[in-house]
Amino acid sequence: MAREFQRGHKAKLSDLTPGTDLYVGVQIAAPGLTFDISCFGLDANEQLSDDRYFIFFNQPKSPEESIQLLGAQSGDTESFRVTLDRIPAAVQKLSFTATIDGPGQMSQVGPGYIRIVAGGEEVVRYAFTGSEFTTERAVMLGDFYLKDVWRFAAVGQGFDGGLEALLKNFGGEVAEEEEAPAAPQAAPGFAPPAQATAPPAFAAPAAPQAPQPAPSFGAPPAPAPAPQQPMHAAPTIAAPLTPQAPPAPAPYGQPGHQPPQPPQPQPQFGQVPGQIPGQHPGQPAPPAPTPPYGQPAPAPYGQPAPAPYGQPAPFGQQPPGAPPGVPQGLPAAGAGLHAALQLYKETATGQRWTPQNQQLMRVDLTMGGAGVLARQGSMVMYQGKVDFGYKGAGFVGRVVGNATGQEMQLMRCTGRGQVFLAEEGSYLHPIELQGDAICVSAESVLAFDESLQYEVRRVEGHGIPGGALFTMQFQGTGTVVIKTHGTPVVLPVTPTTFADCNAVVAWSAASQVIVSSQVRLRRNAYPGHSGETVNLQFRGAPGNFIVVQPYEV
Repeated sequence: MAREFQRGHKAKLSDLTPGTDLYVGVQIAAPGLTFDISCFGLDANEQLSDDRYFIFFNQPKSPEESIQLLGAQSGDTESFRVTLDRIPAAVQKLSFTATIDGPGQMSQVGPGYIRIVAGGEEVVRYAFTGSEFTTERAVMLGDFYLKDVWRFAAVGQGFDGGLEALLKNFGGEVAEEEEAPAAPQAAPGFAPPAQATAPPAFAAPAAPQAPQPAPSFGAPPAPAPAPQQPMHAAPTIAAPLTPQAPPAPAPYGQPGHQPPQPPQPQPQFGQVPGQIPGQHPGQPAPPAPTPPYGQPAPAPYGQPAPAPYGQPAPFGQQPPGAPPGVPQGLPAAGAGLHAALQLYKETATGQRWTPQNQQLMRVDLTMGGAGVLARQGSMVMYQGKVDFGYKGAGFVGRVVGNATGQEMQLMRCTGRGQVFLAEEGSYLHPIELQGDAICVSAESVLAFDESLQYEVRRVEGHGIPGGALFTMQFQGTGTVVIKTHGTPVVLPVTPTTFADCNAVVAWSAASQVIVSSQVRLRRNAYPGHSGETVNLQFRGAPGNFIVVQPYEV
């Protein structure tokens, strides 16, 4: 079933389809207007990486053919083929745009869309209408962008200056005189011929006559693997290490001054390191020279230097005064494997939810009576008799989740025992609710008590991570565990509280959230803007808060 995106909605492409050979279709039309639909291949600075990656009617494909212009087909005004695993590393973003060729405004367009098809099935669609625009003559419809993995974002941002403004925004140069457009080239062999009755497996399905639910999508045929260079084919070049100059000694009488030490002789072949030449192996070594007052004694040859006074020894070193052979971090109780692992012993506080560390959460199902709903696959270990069951959202829940982006794949944990939960090393934070409510994006929820009530809530704005115009609201008595990238900060809500829409994690349910933009769309048509085009403004009475992580989704 195709997911319906709204402006500002983002998602990982791997969550939409496992395929990498994708079909992108654009449908846009208006009476008396002609549109040019293009694709810009941008680098990490969102600038045109190479003129050859500006794909339009006069340049229908990139050098390695990872991006191809296919022409109108299957009800689409224009279509592209994108092979993600063949895109060069210099290209970090693909921006699909539409511009008006001649006079006109985007407010005149009728209902249109940009969609992605994989394996012959439509997997996502972002629909728009002319009511979303005013005097713009160009619009960025959607982006493929690389952030750890390839993702898709429904943009829907307009430009007053048309194609020239887009080129300047992406760092391209506009020629003073443009040549007459050449006749459209024939679609590559990949595209279906005009008389074909059905498109190939990868391409878009035929335009339906009436809205029908799309069947579950399948991955397209696996592309032929790219030739790889044999391992160890490149010659190995060994370069001599450049000796580092020793630091200049401190002047006499100044802090840090040490008297010159005699050079230590290098051990000869068959000599034990640290043994004085001519000394019998069984003979005890002479006492080491006493260091100056206030300075630590030098470490024996081959052993790390001791840690400064008052600081714990680094991992793997012996603490000062510890007997030989005692592992680092061992309490004074004694040595042995059991003592060494005491630092990582399970923490049991007698509460239902107990953090074991910043990235591992323990829930005791024997307390509280009700079960726990957790993200599927988040269990790393459990003790006792615990049952794990699938938690379905129902037909209505799936429809709402797909439409809003707030779909959670959950499992139910019941029984008598303890379950340990984690998710890709994310920082975990239990929040206990006592009849109050909190708004959290579904992407940031790890687990929660089944006794809590949760529902999808509409937000007056777009750009919420993983949810566009919507978020999840949890209310009641219980605990919800949220996950963040790094250590978050909690800020009180004031009349001047703004947050980046891609970094905010949660906020109090009583807060009012509206979209605020300090950059006008007209200014976006020129290069050099800050890139912070959309922010969220929070308002509310004293006591409201927001949670922001040091990471942008």
